[in-house]
Amino acid sequence: MYNDYWQLATKPFESTSDTRFFYQGEAQQAVLNKLRYAVDSRRGAILLAGPPGVGKTLLTQQLRGQLNETIGPFVHIVFPLMSSRDFLVYLAEELGAPAGDPPQLTIEESLRRLEFFFDENARAGKHAVVVVDEAHLLEDSGLLETLRLLLNFHRQGQPLFTLLLQGQLPILAAMQRIASLDERLDMKVLLKPFATEETSSYIKHRLQAAEATRNIFSPAAIDLVHHLSQGIPRKINRLCDLALVVGCAAGQHTVEPEHVQSVYDELVTVSAAA
Repeated sequence: MYNDYWQLATKPFESTSDTRFFYQGEAQQAVLNKLRYAVDSRRGAILLAGPPGVGKTLLTQQLRGQLNETIGPFVHIVFPLMSSRDFLVYLAEELGAPAGDPPQLTIEESLRRLEFFFDENARAGKHAVVVVDEAHLLEDSGLLETLRLLLNFHRQGQPLFTLLLQGQLPILAAMQRIASLDERLDMKVLLKPFATEETSSYIKHRLQAAEATRNIFSPAAIDLVHHLSQGIPRKINRLCDLALVVGCAAGQHTVEPEHVQSVYDELVTVSAAA
């Protein structure tokens, strides 16, 4: 509703996988480099942790797009709250692992299918990647032990696939309590919220990607966005999107701190009433 008013080609703060809107600051690039190194080196297991809304999933999508043709298939499991049996069946289906005749939906059959698939994939010179999102939810499900068992799949001493566990910060404590899996992790990477200058660069980058021709947010408004959002991209997007609506409705030339504050106050009020 505000694109024409602000002379934008599209909404700049939508949740999107469009790579034009991906902000690759120094911190994001450092994390991406570590993840890519681990996958290219065909390591067995990686942990990516960070607070909700910090951009872990988008970073993983960027990783996928940067891998060479020898890495694959790349499976991203976004709802891991399943039984071990259901998870293994689902993973085997997602990978396209051949089923028995007749197919049996058991843990044993799924493990057989997966080991066969990963081994054949490795023989073809490829290396699979399995991303388990929201991994912090798995602590009480028993599935983490199943994932540890999958890491036993090797060929000539090398892991047959890379497991990327991706979750919120509680996953770090969970790993410490499950030493048998924690010791199998080749790398732990933390994705942190933006610093003040990163928030400013992020907002400007998103506006430029939407073809903004001028500075729409005042420096003071950007500082307030950072303070209220704590540098979390998802919160930044929400505040900036609604602040553009308010600034447009008020007929302003730029978004000012009072527009950001009014949006934040309304969001807090609605959340408290829910």
